[in-house]
Amino acid sequence: MTAVPSPGQELPAQEFPITRADLVRYAGASGDFNPIHWNERVATSVGLPNVIAHGMYTMATVIRVVTDWAGDPGAVVEYGVRFTRPVVVPDPEGGTLHVSGTVREVRDDGLVDVDLTATVNGQTVLAKARAVVRLPVATAGAS
Repeated sequence: MTAVPSPGQELPAQEFPITRADLVRYAGASGDFNPIHWNERVATSVGLPNVIAHGMYTMATVIRVVTDWAGDPGAVVEYGVRFTRPVVVPDPEGGTLHVSGTVREVRDDGLVDVDLTATVNGQTVLAKARAVVRLPVATAGAS
């Protein structure tokens, strides 16, 4: 982020491919080895359309649009979502998560509210996805 943003400003949209291999790596890192995230037979036996991505993996992927825009993952001071639909990850092609963001408000205290949209195949997977970002403070007298 190089300049003070304004309400309505769009963040650069991004597409994130998600494969079964990504889910297995995430399971290893997170310790969440629930078979609905890697075994199609188990996922469909519990009524899911196929293997689904971990919710926290989806959240972490979506916030990348904000951290890339802000230039610092530490700039995000608040982040929340409501899960509306699972991210289905068929084998072998996987899925693609499409993410965009819009500045909702620039506060007087230097915080910026960002609304995020996350879809797969045109269907929203997260609702009320919002982040609060702290703008970098300019150093007084810097040259």
